[in-house]
Amino acid sequence: MSYPGPEPMELDRQLCSRARLARDARFDGRFFIAVLTTGIYCRPICRTRSSKETNVRYFPTAAAAAEAGFRPCLRCRPECSPGCPAWAGTQTTVARALRLISETGLEDGGVEGLAEHLGVGARHLRRLFLRHLGASPSAVAQTRRLHFAKQLIDETALPMLQVAVAAGFGCARRFNDAIRKVYHRTPTQIRRLARQTVKQPENAYLFHLDFRPPYNWQRMLEFLAARATPGVEHVQAGRYRRSIFLNGHQGYLEVGLEVERNALSVCVQFDDPRALFFIIGRVRAMFDLSADWSLIAKALRADALLARSVQAEAGLRVPGCWNGFELTTRAILGQQVSVKAATTLAGRIAAAFGQRFSPAAGLTHLFPTSEILADADLTRVGLTRARGETIRAFARAVCDGRVRFEGVVDDRALRAQLREVPGIGKWTVEYVAMRALCDPDAFPAGDLHLRRKAGGCTERELESRSESWRPWRAYATMLLWQGSAIEERGRAPSGRQLSPVNRIAAGSPLARAGIRERRIDAPETK
Repeated sequence: MSYPGPEPMELDRQLCSRARLARDARFDGRFFIAVLTTGIYCRPICRTRSSKETNVRYFPTAAAAAEAGFRPCLRCRPECSPGCPAWAGTQTTVARALRLISETGLEDGGVEGLAEHLGVGARHLRRLFLRHLGASPSAVAQTRRLHFAKQLIDETALPMLQVAVAAGFGCARRFNDAIRKVYHRTPTQIRRLARQTVKQPENAYLFHLDFRPPYNWQRMLEFLAARATPGVEHVQAGRYRRSIFLNGHQGYLEVGLEVERNALSVCVQFDDPRALFFIIGRVRAMFDLSADWSLIAKALRADALLARSVQAEAGLRVPGCWNGFELTTRAILGQQVSVKAATTLAGRIAAAFGQRFSPAAGLTHLFPTSEILADADLTRVGLTRARGETIRAFARAVCDGRVRFEGVVDDRALRAQLREVPGIGKWTVEYVAMRALCDPDAFPAGDLHLRRKAGGCTERELESRSESWRPWRAYATMLLWQGSAIEERGRAPSGRQLSPVNRIAAGSPLARAGIRERRIDAPETK
């Protein structure tokens, strides 16, 4: 087989060479190494003997290496590498296309259907993919399916037919042919090579999802723990657990840190293996595993306001969410009350309107669906009538399809749709964009804590200053919020006085429920 000479995209060959020889985990997933003498492509962290520089080629993505005729290394397992950041931080057509591919593959009309959905021509879309990722949309989708199938073969005991279905191949013949063509082995032969040491219970699956270090797991857990909906989410002993509902099926997932291998361990209990591809993709987004901290830190440390936090909070991530409807409902609650109070209210909503489900310790309910909350009397759990109506109006918009979190093509359109719901303001929209859409440049400039940390500036002044933080303003937000939280913890507050706004609200349903209201523009960051 003949292999191409130069790399298909502009990569810094000298930088790639140094990272390869050092096996630097910070570059894991940023590029792949193809060896001409073996026809295999590897991750930069591969522990095999280093090849001569003249015998290697560098590719920006696994799909590009596969397109050039190289096959994946069975030792370093490219399917486990962190997501490719080649498109991260942009709002390009490629970024939106990759989001759609990660949700549904190319099942809805192939490349032509994807291009039509994005509002561009199929030829133009292929050209963009080749420029940014070095491979066509079909090759990217096929590589993702193959990589996920390889993970299922290695890390689960699923029968091969179910592996084929879960990975999106449709039938065993296509699956077997694709695996044999790429790995030069049958699926059964690959499973024999896998080091499975622990047998999982029925419908339970254990995955290892790698990330680029550093990863600030402590801050991630602190953020999630403060906002965990009682009964639906639970943080304990360094692990995050939550109940999940998808396509009529119930289950739960549990996530913990594996420091030694720069990975998160993810245990999924779910009775429909066809959903595993979506579930693992959602978990990767929830915990921001594709982020490249070195790129983010380089952009943000140039501002004196962020420099100290960038150093002190290395590896800070932007937490995502499991479900956009649930996250937005929680954000609406947080517009008006403190984090602790919003968490209490969210727990009451789950207990009153959610379906009972107790699959593991700390989990008692599923979060209620939009259909249930669209007609719910939320004053029963302590919400004001106005806040309850905002949640109902939002739930009705989701039920009617006016607001959708899946298959989002235009972030700006979704932002506008959310703003049309009475009671949802700009802060909430940007917060939802940060966590539900995983927009790395989302920025709630009106946030009081952000403006205070920036020296008491106005919203417009903060917007202007944040221009230099693009496209990583969501990470700047997390850094500033973290600094604000540390200051709050160090003050040891006692005996607070109610503001005039809160004194007026003393007779509200929230106050009678024991929850002190705050100004409507004060978000849940404390």
